[in-house]
Amino acid sequence: MSPVLTRIRSVGPLVSRIAAALFGGYALAALTSVATLALPMSKPQGVLTGMLLSFIVYAGAVIWVFAVRNARRAWAGLLVAALPLLLAAGSVWSTGTPP
Repeated sequence: MSPVLTRIRSVGPLVSRIAAALFGGYALAALTSVATLALPMSKPQGVLTGMLLSFIVYAGAVIWVFAVRNARRAWAGLLVAALPLLLAAGSVWSTGTPP
């Protein structure tokens, strides 16, 4: 095996985890922020709650990504967490914002 391939095989999972933490965590936090608007509360309170929850979700996602056994599980966990948030955010996006 060439040294370049060996280097890629050894660094690849770490790069994948870093990408999952940065981009996957950001996407999960953004989905949380939007999905919070689906909760039965006033819009300003929902925006504030979503913003605060997004910080917690982002930190939790980063911890999750580096705590699981491998990068594949990290991505899978992020996707599993994103699905219900995507459904809730979809309901917010489909109804639009009331005046």
